Amino acid sequence: MTVTQSVPTGLTDPPAVPAEKAARPPRRDRSGVGIAVLKRIALVPPMLLAISTFVFLAMRLMPGSPASSLATNGTQGLSSAEIEANTAMINEQLGLDQPLWRQYVDFLRSFVTFDLGSSYYGGNDVANLLWTALPATLELAVAAMFLAVVIGVTGGIVAALKKDTWIDTGIRALSTLTFALPWFALGVASIYLFGVMLGWLPVLGRLPSSLDYTPTTNFVLLDAILQNRPDLVMPWLRHLVLPATTLAISMAGFFTRMARTAVLDVRGEDFIRTARMKGASESRIVFRHLLPNASLPIVTALGIQFGSLIGGAVITESVFSYPGIGNLLVSSVIQRDYLVVQGAVLAIATVFILVNLIVDLIQIAIDPRLRKGMS
Repeated sequence: MTVTQSVPTGLTDPPAVPAEKAARPPRRDRSGVGIAVLKRIALVPPMLLAISTFVFLAMRLMPGSPASSLATNGTQGLSSAEIEANTAMINEQLGLDQPLWRQYVDFLRSFVTFDLGSSYYGGNDVANLLWTALPATLELAVAAMFLAVVIGVTGGIVAALKKDTWIDTGIRALSTLTFALPWFALGVASIYLFGVMLGWLPVLGRLPSSLDYTPTTNFVLLDAILQNRPDLVMPWLRHLVLPATTLAISMAGFFTRMARTAVLDVRGEDFIRTARMKGASESRIVFRHLLPNASLPIVTALGIQFGSLIGGAVITESVFSYPGIGNLLVSSVIQRDYLVVQGAVLAIATVFILVNLIVDLIQIAIDPRLRKGMS
């Protein structure tokens, strides 16, 4: 007797999948990367508000006020009563006689509407002051970062490839020495050596005072191209050399140690040994396998150190009388020019946050593991 098995109704064999479709790798979900990027961008306004609020409170809690400075500016021979009357009148005109919470509400209104206000000294628009000073600082920071990366990363790679030799020891000692030296000490020493003793380079300003220059974008190199003024380039570079090198020398020591550690870590990985066993040349191993995989911590350090570089520019610009945002910030703090200080700090914080955002995007682009974790 033949036994027949019945197949339950409603159950059918799955449809056949074409071979080329089955072999196709699954599509990577990029929505996670996009959401992660949007989250980073969404954090920018709250961070800027927190930084601006801190500066707002710090400036008003510090001893002294812009009203007292303005009341005594160019008014020799006034009695104390007249100075107090002038101070009260200026406080009222500037709105500084209001309670702190009312001043903060006005500050929030200005923050939301992107109104930075005007300087207490001269009434210049703060946005215009920042637009004039910020390009000079960016030029200085980019030039210094370029020199620091070239010098530091090259030294770190050489030290790692010559590990435990006199070359490695010398590079590490030199990087430690330069990293330990303060910026202002390097600045004063370079001014005395190259400006005073040797007379090779100018030590003050951004351009010679005798040079006729009307800014278009406030970036000298870009203006030289737009205005067809090649005569601007060499004087600008001569004035840029000392402050940029001062910043770069100290920062290069950090990049040297960072690059050396990164290269040594990657050099011990299995894929480097495999490439060497396959007979790959040392130059191919270095440029094709070693450096690309060692670049991630170096790129991460770029964003972190750019903020330190902007902070160092505040000191360096003061030493070299360089007309950047750091010099503007120092003079505004001394004068208690609240609105200019708030605008300058906001501009510096914006640049720092945007640079770190760009570094995050570069990390996502060069490291598949980060993209995989976000997908």
